[in-house]
Amino acid sequence: MKALTYHAAKDIRFESIPDAKITAPHAALVRVRACGICGSDLHIYQGHGFSDDIGFCVGHEAVGEIVEIGPHVETLKVGDQVMISAAVGCGRCAACRAGDCVKCEFNATDCYGLSHALEGCQAEAVMVPHADQNAARIPDGLSLEQGLLLTDNLPTAYLGAKNADIHPGGIVAVVGLGPIGLMAVEIAFALGAARVFAVDLVPERRAMAERLGATALTPGDERAELKELTHGRFAGSVVEAVGADATLKLALSLAGKQGTVSTIGVNQTKQFPFPMALAFNKGLTFRTSLCSVVKHWSELVPLVRGGRLKPEQFISHRMPLSEGAHAYDLFNDRRDGALKMVLTL
Repeated sequence: MKALTYHAAKDIRFESIPDAKITAPHAALVRVRACGICGSDLHIYQGHGFSDDIGFCVGHEAVGEIVEIGPHVETLKVGDQVMISAAVGCGRCAACRAGDCVKCEFNATDCYGLSHALEGCQAEAVMVPHADQNAARIPDGLSLEQGLLLTDNLPTAYLGAKNADIHPGGIVAVVGLGPIGLMAVEIAFALGAARVFAVDLVPERRAMAERLGATALTPGDERAELKELTHGRFAGSVVEAVGADATLKLALSLAGKQGTVSTIGVNQTKQFPFPMALAFNKGLTFRTSLCSVVKHWSELVPLVRGGRLKPEQFISHRMPLSEGAHAYDLFNDRRDGALKMVLTL
């Protein structure tokens, strides 16, 4: 089958790999119809991956049709159109059965497309382990693209917003306006935020946040502007959606007294110098977590179905899988208005 594979920094290839196949009785085989490139995929693309493996299929966001199931799959059948959770668990423990794979009792939490251990979704087909827990039919009333954005981006943005303790009437700042950051802006308003301030270096992304109702802050002057606009209160809730040292420091500086900073960006330095004195003096709460995608579907599906959240509006490019290497290049360089990249088959 054809797939996108990682070989070195900025070396993503569209090539043939062995066909995906069922390897356990609880697994399902899905023919992929659409897949997405996530911001965290860029860490791999830039050569800062999560393993030393090469030649593996990348990607962890996909929707498609089940074409084969193992004998122990109970809730899904051949022909079902499904969305695949980017994060998977053992499928056997109480936490995984409840959709909270981050709390897997056997520490079996995993993600597609990080190595050969669990091949990625940017391919013609993908094997889904413990399919009953790690995939679900695309709900009635949702489009294929909406289902795709429920496989990772929208639940991650929702987790970031919930972890930031956003409440009705609150002041929120969102640092990083990629697809997930922009979804966090929209979610903040859905959770009742009175004002949302948006931070990013890219003018087009700040403009999109303003169209959602946010107030964009000037790069380099964010803290001073926020102080003036909030009369010294700053933000009670900050969502950081980048993970870089500089944006983490900025997010902490934008939080007001007794505020909460929630980061969902993946930090690559692994040695972030946390400003303990600042956090202590402000009485800050700092949260970060991997996302148990399935856990949030019951709350997000009604919001998408009802039109309260429109994640598909952040799709900037739809390209065939065969042009995946070019899509990565555009997304990495933020060229041609690149935002959410969807690859179709």
